[in-house]
Amino acid sequence: MKISSALTISICAALIASCSSLPDTPVAVETLSEGEQSEPVDIAFTGVTDVNFSKIIIAPGAGTGPHCHYGNVIGLIEEGELTHYAPTHSGGVYVYGPGESLVEGSGYVHEGVNEGSTDVVLYVTYMTPDGRPLAEKDLSNCDESEES
Repeated sequence: MKISSALTISICAALIASCSSLPDTPVAVETLSEGEQSEPVDIAFTGVTDVNFSKIIIAPGAGTGPHCHYGNVIGLIEEGELTHYAPTHSGGVYVYGPGESLVEGSGYVHEGVNEGSTDVVLYVTYMTPDGRPLAEKDLSNCDESEES
């Protein structure tokens, strides 16, 4: 199943609007963070998919270490600047700031590093094939993650 970002946003907005109009049903929606994704997002799901939503804090000088994913990741930078080393960027590196979103696919090695002087805070949604880890640190498995 493929889900477009516009469709997902439309569905979420409709659900929130319908919940807030239900009589005698208290519903509270808190926006934890918001930003913009300037590139199209195309995510495909096959089989059972685990979904995880995490808040990640990276201290100055720290980083994720080189890794890859078996599924897809959508992240949003809330605070700080994340230097992202990946073959998907022109020149192999991009610095994300507050309000910017990042999308990571499966199978390629990348790393996020806080090269600044304040914490990086980001919210991340992982969509991972059932039972697979959120991140693979054994880089010899990264090519296989594209097919898993």
